[in-house]
Amino acid sequence: MTSSAASSSADAPAASPGATPLHAAALQNDPRIAEAKRLIAEAIQEHTGGINEVAAANEQLSDAYQSITADYIAARGGPPLWPYFASGVGNGPYVELADGSVKMDFIGGIGVHGCGHSHPAIIDAGIDAAIEDTVMQGNLQQNVPSVQMLNRLLALAKQTGAPLEHGLLSTSGAMANENALKLAFHHSQPANRIIAFDNAFAGRSIALAAITDRPSYRDGIPQAIQVDYVPFLDPHAPEKSTRWAVDELKRLLARYPKKHAAFWAEPIAGEGGYYAGSHDFFAALCGPLRDAGIPIIFDEIQSFSRTSQPFAFQHYGLESFADIVTVGKITQVCATLYRKEFHPTAPILSQTFTGSSSSIRTGLATLDQLESKGCFGEDGTNMANHQYFAAQLAKLAAKHEGLVHGPFGEGMMIGFTPGDGSLDQAKLLMGILYDLGLLGFLCGASPVRMRFLPPPAITTTAHIDAAISLLDQGLSQMKAKLG
Repeated sequence: MTSSAASSSADAPAASPGATPLHAAALQNDPRIAEAKRLIAEAIQEHTGGINEVAAANEQLSDAYQSITADYIAARGGPPLWPYFASGVGNGPYVELADGSVKMDFIGGIGVHGCGHSHPAIIDAGIDAAIEDTVMQGNLQQNVPSVQMLNRLLALAKQTGAPLEHGLLSTSGAMANENALKLAFHHSQPANRIIAFDNAFAGRSIALAAITDRPSYRDGIPQAIQVDYVPFLDPHAPEKSTRWAVDELKRLLARYPKKHAAFWAEPIAGEGGYYAGSHDFFAALCGPLRDAGIPIIFDEIQSFSRTSQPFAFQHYGLESFADIVTVGKITQVCATLYRKEFHPTAPILSQTFTGSSSSIRTGLATLDQLESKGCFGEDGTNMANHQYFAAQLAKLAAKHEGLVHGPFGEGMMIGFTPGDGSLDQAKLLMGILYDLGLLGFLCGASPVRMRFLPPPAITTTAHIDAAISLLDQGLSQMKAKLG
């Protein structure tokens, strides 16, 4: 474990010599708590150890499961994306549903479950949170682990030189991104525009929907922010696409001088289609932005922890350009990190809830697992698993001609274009895979892609082989259905 991981303990602070120890420390060290944890871990292992491959549903649970689905549809006003209602247990990448079926979860709540399901360290951290005095942390009560989590994220960002000095925890990626926008507009006032990439996705609040390059996501919603778009890197024509992007950026800067409050960038496009960036591409854009004094926001809600470094901006060597950075999903609790010159001079950042006690402690435990399991580094498991997964997808592309195009993405963000790239064919494959027991999800538009977000801390090549086998079967069924 690295030094930063070793210093992340979320225990109550130790008392000074001769001082009366905290009641919290005494509780955490109570042998009865330790014994309870041991018994819980033993029981969980006993009941989840056999969950190690996909399995069909239990017919005896069919009526009850249909009732659960119907209740959801009635309450939500529409069907779920999948009829996926988990039982509450799993084992690594495998999850048991309430109908008794077992699925291989290679989407993880869209990148949330970085240690898979029922991981001992995550459960242990959750127990520690359960015996804390409050369920939620916030501006008027922050327990010690919230300070440790914020310091941990800042230390990870600064370990390769990014000058991010401050931050704020938040309950969601959308809130982290909202806070990033607030900081940028406050810093750059009276600028009122944002520059983003084609196919950008920032979130679903009113402001973030304006940045997100999907008109259907803001149908009937007033335009909150004026947004200008530049093209992203084309891997098939990197020099040409970089030149186009820089030319368009300079055109926008000349057309709207001093009007842009920030440049919004996902280092790896997530919802937009799993397009990977590069150092040269981003450096070519960030140079003119620096010259124009426009802040640069890196949205790492989905990409954090999935490349050779904790942050994808580190993976691409962009530390000097990082003004504001957002993280979420796999960290359990989300955050906005920023340079000290962006610290607001007005009370624009305030939240009743900055995160649940459980999300903060399990976030720290997740970071420990990511570092201790060797996920990072050029030869770390993130990059090695990507290369292996990509090689297996290439074999499927040769076997199922015309049904697999790619792969795309970076590290533990990997996807491909199924069939002709239409929504209908992508949804067809996603449904087939669900029935077979493999969970992946869609992203992008024109083309629509199938994406996977395997849990970085626990995924092995054996897990990838199992997923590829299911995908192989799914592509065969897709081919048969398409005739």
